[in-house]
Amino acid sequence: MVASGALAFDGQGWPWERPLVRLGLIKPELCTVVIKSLTRQPRVGNLKWWKPWTCVRLIPGGSVNKIGLTNPGIEWWCHKIGPRLDFQKFPLAGSIFSDQKELVEMAEMLNRFDLVALEVNVSCPNTGHRLEMTEMVVESVKAVKRFSRHPVIVKVSVDQDYLAIARGLAGIAEAISLNSAPWKTVFTKGERSPLWPLERQVGGGGGGVSGKPAQKHNWRAVEALASQGSLSVIGPSIMEFKDMEHVRNLGAKAVSFGAIHLRTPWRPTTFIERERARLG
Repeated sequence: MVASGALAFDGQGWPWERPLVRLGLIKPELCTVVIKSLTRQPRVGNLKWWKPWTCVRLIPGGSVNKIGLTNPGIEWWCHKIGPRLDFQKFPLAGSIFSDQKELVEMAEMLNRFDLVALEVNVSCPNTGHRLEMTEMVVESVKAVKRFSRHPVIVKVSVDQDYLAIARGLAGIAEAISLNSAPWKTVFTKGERSPLWPLERQVGGGGGGVSGKPAQKHNWRAVEALASQGSLSVIGPSIMEFKDMEHVRNLGAKAVSFGAIHLRTPWRPTTFIERERARLG
């Protein structure tokens, strides 16, 4: 799988990735691509298209972002993006974020599209975890499931009670995935985030950390969730070919590529083709 937002709102990549798609260096059709999370109304967030480095930075082995769910809103997607997509050629999963009422509204709006799944994002590290209470998360995902015709994935963070969430959604959600890890969870010695000017300006912590720095935390959660057995687990933080086998050995049923698309966007295609050749 391609993590939410790594290949934009349509699975074909951001402007700097689209030439690689046309050249065949990125092959979205090899993966299930999770589109960037949508909200009920447009959300400004922190991303400025003309200077993205103010909310996204590369760090050793990965990245940190404080995008804050910047998106034009789900009505824009349903009118401008969804109708022109080839869902047979490119397997896509939706991703939505809001409170329970709006989550249900968005799930119903997406029912007319042939998505392979619907990810309910209850974990954005840059929004203060509006759905941070376990019971609220469980009830929100259950409500989405009642009104959605799609299989549901719940996306959590390592600083939530992910085991309790998984237990509460056994038989409801199809799988559980993990978001980027909060800066303060990864860097416990008080290291300053490279996004500190934005943190000082808008609050909410130093951003979400992806890639190698988040592996220890996210993979510990993968192992715990797989051992619990309530939901199938999607293993994140894949940065090397060997990482795929590692997270599967931890019990993950699928793998997810995120920060690697920012650093070396063509590598997931290489990894998948290499794995398919290995398996014959």
